[in-house]
Amino acid sequence: MLGSIKAGGIIMIPIILCGIIATFIIIERCFYFYVTKKKDAKLMYDLQGSLDADNFQAASVSCAEAGTPTAQVIKKALDCRRWDERDLKDAVEAEMSAVVPRFEHLLTALGTISNISTLLGLLGTVTGNIKAFGVLGAGGTMGDPAVLAGAIAEALVTTVAGLVVSIPAVIFYNYFVSRVNRRIIEMESNVTSVVIKLTGRIR
Repeated sequence: MLGSIKAGGIIMIPIILCGIIATFIIIERCFYFYVTKKKDAKLMYDLQGSLDADNFQAASVSCAEAGTPTAQVIKKALDCRRWDERDLKDAVEAEMSAVVPRFEHLLTALGTISNISTLLGLLGTVTGNIKAFGVLGAGGTMGDPAVLAGAIAEALVTTVAGLVVSIPAVIFYNYFVSRVNRRIIEMESNVTSVVIKLTGRIR
């Protein structure tokens, strides 16, 4: 394994770094979406009792404890519950726009890695082929077989390494984008149900 990595040459360094960063992002985002979904489920359960009892203080405490984007938007709605209904909805929509980037955190980096790792592999392929043709040009018909084999290995190893990093990165990037879209829809649904309760209670 180490020999194969070494055969890939200097291009392997940025490819490996891309792989490490992509792995970190994938693990972090999986953990984030799992935790926030669990917290939001508990939050909505707690809010149901608090809002039915007009206990807005307890509802605000539940939002603060959850600390999720949904909780932040609901907390804003609770703080503005005595506003005019239109102003309340405008404030909630503005807060939703502000929290959406928390769902999308690091996804741009993952998408970039999925693209550049493929290009880095292609770059290694090109440089390896250049070396191979250089060996052939400098050494007659076949050149030095050992040097030629090393150049071809560099071309093949970097191609494989780039794809090994790129393919999972693309798969998880698309998965996380769909997860973000679902979480935004869930957030809008949860916030809307709270706003309806709040506007129905304002006198």
